[in-house]
Amino acid sequence: MSKVKVKQVRSAINREKSQKATLVALGLTKMNKVVEHESTPQIEGMIKKIQHLVVVERA
Repeated sequence: MSKVKVKQVRSAINREKSQKATLVALGLTKMNKVVEHESTPQIEGMIKKIQHLVVVERA
């Protein structure tokens, strides 16, 4: 499967509890942190939920 790099570019302050939990589940704990995951349907769904907070680079 392909890899996907996710970078948090917007703050989680004043966001819903579920969006904050999704960021933590992806491993994004600080601004500008980049994590790499396999592109699975579960990861894609998590990214879609917080797409307004992150930038995605598909590799």
